[in-house]
Amino acid sequence: MATRWFGAPVQRLEDPRLLRGRGNYVDDIDLPEMLHAAVLRSTQARARIVSIDASAAWSLPGVHLVLTAQDLGEVLEPSPLLVPHAALTQPRTQLPLARDTVRYVGEAVALVVADDRYIAEDALDLIDVEYESFPVVHSLEVASITDGPLVHDDVPGNVAAHLAQTVGDPDSVFASAPHVLHETLLIDRGAAMPMECRGIVARWDAQDSMLTCWISTQGPLPIRNGLAAIFHLPEHKVRVVAPDVGGGFGTKIMMFYPEEVLIPFVAMQLGRPVKWIEDRREHFISANQERSQLHEVEYAFDDAGILLAVRDTFLHDTGAYAPYGIIVPIITACTLPGPYRLRHYSSEFTVLYTNKVPVSPYRGAGRPQAVFVMERIMDRIASELHLDRLEVRARNFISPGEFPWDVGLVYQDGGPTKYDSGDYLAGLDKLKVLLDYDTFPALQAQARSEGRYLGIGVGAYVEGTGIGPYEGALVRVESDGRVFVSTGVTTQGQAHITTFAQIVADQLGIAPDDVMVSTGDTQAFNWGVGTYASRAATVAGSAIHIAAVKVREKAKMVAADLFEAAPEDIELADGKVFVRDAPHRALTLGQVAISSNPLRYAYGENARTLMSMKLAGPRPGPALPEERGGPGLEASGFYSPPHGSFASGIHGAIIEVDPVTCNVTFVKYAAVHDCGRVINPMVVEGQVHGGVAQGIGGAFFERLVYDEEGQIINASFMDYLLPTAAEVPSLLVDHVETPSPLNPLGVKGAGEAGVIPVPALFASAIDNALAPFGIRIREMPLHPSRLYELLRDAKDKPAL
Repeated sequence: MATRWFGAPVQRLEDPRLLRGRGNYVDDIDLPEMLHAAVLRSTQARARIVSIDASAAWSLPGVHLVLTAQDLGEVLEPSPLLVPHAALTQPRTQLPLARDTVRYVGEAVALVVADDRYIAEDALDLIDVEYESFPVVHSLEVASITDGPLVHDDVPGNVAAHLAQTVGDPDSVFASAPHVLHETLLIDRGAAMPMECRGIVARWDAQDSMLTCWISTQGPLPIRNGLAAIFHLPEHKVRVVAPDVGGGFGTKIMMFYPEEVLIPFVAMQLGRPVKWIEDRREHFISANQERSQLHEVEYAFDDAGILLAVRDTFLHDTGAYAPYGIIVPIITACTLPGPYRLRHYSSEFTVLYTNKVPVSPYRGAGRPQAVFVMERIMDRIASELHLDRLEVRARNFISPGEFPWDVGLVYQDGGPTKYDSGDYLAGLDKLKVLLDYDTFPALQAQARSEGRYLGIGVGAYVEGTGIGPYEGALVRVESDGRVFVSTGVTTQGQAHITTFAQIVADQLGIAPDDVMVSTGDTQAFNWGVGTYASRAATVAGSAIHIAAVKVREKAKMVAADLFEAAPEDIELADGKVFVRDAPHRALTLGQVAISSNPLRYAYGENARTLMSMKLAGPRPGPALPEERGGPGLEASGFYSPPHGSFASGIHGAIIEVDPVTCNVTFVKYAAVHDCGRVINPMVVEGQVHGGVAQGIGGAFFERLVYDEEGQIINASFMDYLLPTAAEVPSLLVDHVETPSPLNPLGVKGAGEAGVIPVPALFASAIDNALAPFGIRIREMPLHPSRLYELLRDAKDKPAL
């Protein structure tokens, strides 16, 4: 009986190499005669470029090239609109270098290539750019002003897009509902801040007409395809490799950042390798950001706490450009109904340009905003009716017997927002146990008698995952019995090397250690999309599974010929292939791989042993039967989901608020997650832990602050605070497994789940802790100073 690896807590196979400092990141790439690049970025948020004088930079010894927009020729084209939409009536994307106008602080204006980065940076200081500044659109409020300043002169009212969707008949429900409330809710800007910033190394081989790029990216195949088109090269003459990537979180799924076009361009111009590595300041002002939305939400409910209808109208800040179209606000609109039986829902949003860094999905991608709104609604209903908050949620949950549940909206991939499976009440029950929920009132009362303010908060969510269009994979058994797997997705810490190996090991009867996984190399696998939207395990994992099943069946077919048995009687286990009733007569998987390739010679110990065994002689007919589909034990597999799968979960926390300093401490944190069948529980828990840490940052620490001139005034880790081990509590994690019927593995995504409900539960917990002061949180992220202001302004607060 083969060991079952799917579902086992296998230690991460990646870690020994990474923990020993043997990782290979973009900045580790060191090539002979390599040059280094630096980018001159706009100091103005909205201005006309009057002139650029680069003569002094050109004269600096060690400088090889200075580029401005006029030097790019046909390469000076806007980056592609990645996801068009009919509602996006005014799409605008960025040029590799600004030509006439800059629209945010940090926009690329010029590029210098020099012997080293120090000389390149010195040369940037010698470039004289004259700007004519204009009034800045620094907020959603300014963007909305009638006849106000415009980010793009040809975009009236700064409106990039407007989309309305309606389910049921909310107007009629509001007209007759017993209770109707209205609130304004805000989530402000944040950023991903991966440990490794962006970077690229490009090498042009003129003799071979081959362009090779090493990029810290989440989408090497789309970038390969794009570079081939830009530079008029066959796709097989462009190789893009995403080596080890030190975090992505959505920020690195762009196509194209300016540098991803500029660095290959200058490498081809100069005939030498060129490296550019983003520094942290650049990341603050030029890597895409997210989160800023302003919601006006109205909701109706009855005396039992049943949510009857929601009408949500919101503004979405897309920054200076919209490279990802309107994906983020669409996700927000489709996520807002959450796990609740909402039959009447109106969603309307307007996407506005501002003079800020462009927006694209960042871990959570519109979902934290939606969950913040809906969970604020649930808490308010409970407060108005004097009901328990969890009881209100339970009364509104979709029940297991109601799946599949069609929310009635068109999701980001153009498919339906249709929940495939779930058991939300089971998750709620597990959370109550983890939090000791029923005993909390006594704990809170005791704390208040001591002058301490404890609060408990919850946040429930449904997360769209596993969207298409497709992914593929190749699985090949080597002659030594190890198995090589390649796929087009990348890995940035999600343990794909481990989980993909477990999927293959389960099918081929080997250990995960014997599976070699290659990700993110366009030369190893030619087809695919990338790692984003919590889809790699679901979509690429299913493709790997399909390919591995094909290899298993082919191995059984080859072994059946050798053993003169039926294929259905062949088993694979412990690296061996044998007849079910005669396990003493076995071949290694590697020997079967050798036999599957009918040559007159073969190399290695496996081949020599195979030649000495008494097996069936040559079979009649061709040496390579047509039914085998070709030589070797290898197969490709592709998987395209019918529509997204929907994971879910509920988190809860107990916090303590100091009403004097307004610092907040987590006392306990618990998370219950449903991602369908769990491939590796340790990996899923790790994803939840990381997401929660990022969510805590987005709730109480990380907020990008722009001034009225469009300058980020906290663009360093001195002022933009990240949570540390001191702020992130120990986590209790449990699972509910409702397998997805949409893919052969029954899995759903897990990568973004941890971050999604944290702002909502944080607000819930603060409300609960500071109930004596009449506090209600309507904005995120908070920080001690802002919480102090809210507390100071609260009515009827008792004396401290």
